[in-house]
Amino acid sequence: MAKITSVSPLAPAQFPDLPVIDGVRFATTAAGVRYQGRTDVMLAVLNPGTSIAGVFTRSATRAAPVLDCQEKIGGAATGPAAILVNSGNANAFTGQGGVQSVQAITAAVAASCDIPQARVFTSSTGVIGEPLPHDKITAVLGDLHDRLDESGIAAAAKAIMTTDTFPKGASTRVTDNGGTVQIAGIAKGSGMIAPDMATMLVYIFTDAQVDQADLQSMVSEFNDVTFNCITVDSDTSTSDSLIMAATGASGVDMTGSAAFREALHGLMLDLAHQVVKDGEGATKFVEIAVTGAASAADAKTHAMAIANSPLIKTAIAGEDPNWGRVVMAIGKSGAAADRDRLSIRFGDIQVAKDGWRSPDYSEADAAAHMKGDHVSIGVDLGIGTGSATVWTCDLTHGYIEINADYRS
Repeated sequence: MAKITSVSPLAPAQFPDLPVIDGVRFATTAAGVRYQGRTDVMLAVLNPGTSIAGVFTRSATRAAPVLDCQEKIGGAATGPAAILVNSGNANAFTGQGGVQSVQAITAAVAASCDIPQARVFTSSTGVIGEPLPHDKITAVLGDLHDRLDESGIAAAAKAIMTTDTFPKGASTRVTDNGGTVQIAGIAKGSGMIAPDMATMLVYIFTDAQVDQADLQSMVSEFNDVTFNCITVDSDTSTSDSLIMAATGASGVDMTGSAAFREALHGLMLDLAHQVVKDGEGATKFVEIAVTGAASAADAKTHAMAIANSPLIKTAIAGEDPNWGRVVMAIGKSGAAADRDRLSIRFGDIQVAKDGWRSPDYSEADAAAHMKGDHVSIGVDLGIGTGSATVWTCDLTHGYIEINADYRS
């Protein structure tokens, strides 16, 4: 596994002080699944009645844990629930052995925590194609159960990391429907980041009471405009999982609450942006906003064509305002475009308008914008009302270094 020796320059100053979410307890340990000398297994145990929602990768080579979770989402929420995560090994492309590993882990969690096996959700992240040594995980479950702690979410964020250079977390508070609730989330992700979704694991917890169907609807809707709108390298993982748990411990029902919806969307966008800012080798956070497309779907197609272009991403790394490459990406995307209506800006600098270089274009001003660690590219197709915004990072030699040595 490539050794990460420095933290992303885009990382936040520190991990946020996440609140305790009533109804969930955490424990972590170093099981030696792949890494030595670092935590690599996280267990979260949730109160009876907790609503569970989830969205997952649509990869045709989905990992065994993903398939198991997909079967369980939407089940009865009568008993307690648990989430077990390991890093270092994705348990993907492991055949029937991978299925047996999931069954062994979920059965062991169920037994050690007195939880129905149908309410045990697992995730694995790391190297693809290697058998998961699940016995190392089942061997530490008793210790994990004994050390469950409601304040352990920060340690959980570290345990799920692979090539991440910093743990990712966010929280918010919502007052509505006669009460106040907390939402807190953690995520991992650094490379193999592109819809649908990315090599991400995301876990969000709230003490709100939310109907499962409403919770699932919100998670699915907001995933499409957050985690499904980021890309680091255009590669879609086998293991992506986003699981949200509403424990109901606050006694405040947020089903249908507009304030809760807004807060959840904001938290998910915050975590999605943190994943991009930890893109392997990243030095710049890039926002790409497309307007004037024939449809919202076309706008996203154009935006992703720009975001995934190695030529554009390397130009950004080199601080070169090469807007001709944006023209190229629009032309190749396959979505509708009219060359003579196309306008482009870098930051507030108009570089092209109505199919021509802007008469007021200043290369020096555009280059100055590219020197910042936050770069924005705007494109107006001029043919409709469709719009979309996506986020990516630059492509540097650091990405090659991390991924060339990933398994060694």
